[in-house]
Amino acid sequence: MKGVVGVFGDLLAFVLEVAALGFLAWWGWSAAEPVVLRGLLAVGVPATAATAWGLFAAPKARIRVPLAGVLVVKALVFGAAALALAGLGHGTGAVVFAVVAAVNTAMVTVSRRAAGHREPS
Repeated sequence: MKGVVGVFGDLLAFVLEVAALGFLAWWGWSAAEPVVLRGLLAVGVPATAATAWGLFAAPKARIRVPLAGVLVVKALVFGAAALALAGLGHGTGAVVFAVVAAVNTAMVTVSRRAAGHREPS
């Protein structure tokens, strides 16, 4: 059974994942001038990240990869989100987001591996 720390870690992981998609969408909307291109980027960039996450990094991923592969996908999505946030002029927020995402991912990974799970969420 999970303790308070485990539940908090999983909840924070979910919030970070949703925030990453939001930052990517925000960047996509701000990255281009024509409204059509803005819309495509605002939908396409986070959709691509969510697809990669669902295929390789989710607890019930469609394609099972070693833990290193899961962590690479997470690093790419969280890293892209941090870069997107920095590109929007929120450098401090980007650093805070990246650090919190990295620490939480590490903690959840260690916790789940100790409990016998294949991968973190």
